[in-house]
Amino acid sequence: MDVDLIFKIAAIGILVAVLNQLLVRSGREEQAMMTTLAGLVVVLMMMVREISDLFTLIKQLFGF
Repeated sequence: MDVDLIFKIAAIGILVAVLNQLLVRSGREEQAMMTTLAGLVVVLMMMVREISDLFTLIKQLFGF
């Protein structure tokens, strides 16, 4: 796992948290929820790519 990935996930989390707080304080709870879900989807997509690379590496390691 690359350290850059951890920093990217942390940056997305901080950005989503700030946007969420701003939207909730301005009375836009629905948009805050959508922002949170969008951030979650982005992070999950990043993790799926890394997990796919891990499985490819394991497959190559054992020669399947």
